[in-house]
Amino acid sequence: MKSRYRLTQNGRVTARLHIAPELRMFLPVSRRRAWQEVAPDGSSTLGHHVESLGVPLTEVGPLVVGGRGVPPSHQLADGDVAEVHPVPRPQPLPDEPRFLLDVHLGTLARRLRLLGLDTAYHNDMDDPSLVVQANAERRVLLTQDRGLLRRRALWLGAYVRGSDPADQLRDLLERFAPPLRPWTRCTACNGELGPAAKDEVAPLLREGTSRSYDAYGRCRDCGQVYWHGAHSGHLEEIVRLTHAWTARTATCR
Repeated sequence: MKSRYRLTQNGRVTARLHIAPELRMFLPVSRRRAWQEVAPDGSSTLGHHVESLGVPLTEVGPLVVGGRGVPPSHQLADGDVAEVHPVPRPQPLPDEPRFLLDVHLGTLARRLRLLGLDTAYHNDMDDPSLVVQANAERRVLLTQDRGLLRRRALWLGAYVRGSDPADQLRDLLERFAPPLRPWTRCTACNGELGPAAKDEVAPLLREGTSRSYDAYGRCRDCGQVYWHGAHSGHLEEIVRLTHAWTARTATCR
């Protein structure tokens, strides 16, 4: 990449950052362009400069200066040109994929559980508590709050793209490519499902349900009963479409 820099009004040389297209959505609208100028000051790291532009480091992948990869702690010099790339997809995780969603992503949480992904969610948890749980349980914190992703204590987080739950789900599956085990987790509490005998759950069922279905599952944690009835058609469609989409994505890689 060609070196691009200029002199400021006081005669100082600036460094330049080239922001990848996938990351420009995080830039302020007035500065949503590829090239960004920053002023090296001898103390601010490359990671700090990137975050100061609005891009969370959780979304940043390789950083390249002068043709070589550098860490976020790298100190820029006057005239440097840095390439800021997005996190690779699929993004490797150090542990089995486990997630924690912030309070605004309840529908996405239920869909991830439906697909068998270990997904913690609380509709009343504040930001510091989310970070504590994510760190303690080694869960990836999923959010659309950039400030939350910038918390230094957070071990790992990811920005969820999209406003529609279907788009959010596709984004997460594309980013992490987690193994799916549909119908193995409770969509209400995230507990694991196990088979349940009909006579065991009969007292919890309406007469019509008991008469129509014989196979049941039950959450080992909260006791919620599940069966493949007419009411589950929408959920089954989500599972079907997700499998079809992930199969196409895997073929294209």
